[in-house]
Amino acid sequence: MTDFQHISVQQTAELLSQHKVIIADIRDEQSYSAGHIEGAFHLTNGSLTGFMQQYEFDQPVVVVCYHGNSSQGAAQYLAQQGFEQVYSMDGGFESWRQQLPFVSEPSA
Repeated sequence: MTDFQHISVQQTAELLSQHKVIIADIRDEQSYSAGHIEGAFHLTNGSLTGFMQQYEFDQPVVVVCYHGNSSQGAAQYLAQQGFEQVYSMDGGFESWRQQLPFVSEPSA
């Protein structure tokens, strides 16, 4: 069985700057809209099929949640579905938000 790995905010930022990773944000819609890592895919139960069709299984994926706990289960699930390199970002978006830039959706 393939397992996920842990990754730090700094390691994620480095991979992202090199365009070598997909960010899968599993937080709720309101939290995602309020702020997320630029280019992050909002991964929900409803968007899971589209995510799996859009990305190749050999592309590295970093799963992001609020504090780095829920992302572990989602990362394990993606690894079990066949994604070869899956990471759970330690500290979650809250850690990223305190250290690095992020984007938010305009209010409707």
